Amino acid sequence: MSVTTTNTPEVSNNSTPVSPAVNSVVEEYPGFEIDAMHADLKVIDDVDNILDLQESQYPKFTLAKNKARFLRMLAWYKNKETWLDVAPLSGVSKTFKQQSKELESIRANKLDYEMELETGTLTPSQRSYRCDELKMCKVHEKMAVHLISKMQLKIKSGRR
Repeated sequence: MSVTTTNTPEVSNNSTPVSPAVNSVVEEYPGFEIDAMHADLKVIDDVDNILDLQESQYPKFTLAKNKARFLRMLAWYKNKETWLDVAPLSGVSKTFKQQSKELESIRANKLDYEMELETGTLTPSQRSYRCDELKMCKVHEKMAVHLISKMQLKIKSGRR
């Protein structure tokens, strides 16, 4: 994901241009090396609905399999949102319970990856993998929260 700004970019120790978004990520995750790839973490936090992103705005992943996972997850959530428009209340309630339970495990995994990255004891490849997983967890959490809120509205309006 590219982060564009109108300000002149600052320069980090390794002479790579750094945007203000990356600087805020440095403050949030001080225990590991930061580069433009980690700016995705901050951008993910700032986006209201991941499903509204253009393809050029998608997070960048180190491994192709993680990008494929992200695209499958994106398709699943888009299909669930479409299904939600015509779904019976019983199906929505069942999916709501499943998603709420899954959200707990997503958040637990996210905390685990954040703590591992903060230790600063990982090799560069481990750090890259954990950062990808953290991005995946943040994206998954955002999409799950968005879907859960839509299901809550459907359940609430369907029971009146």
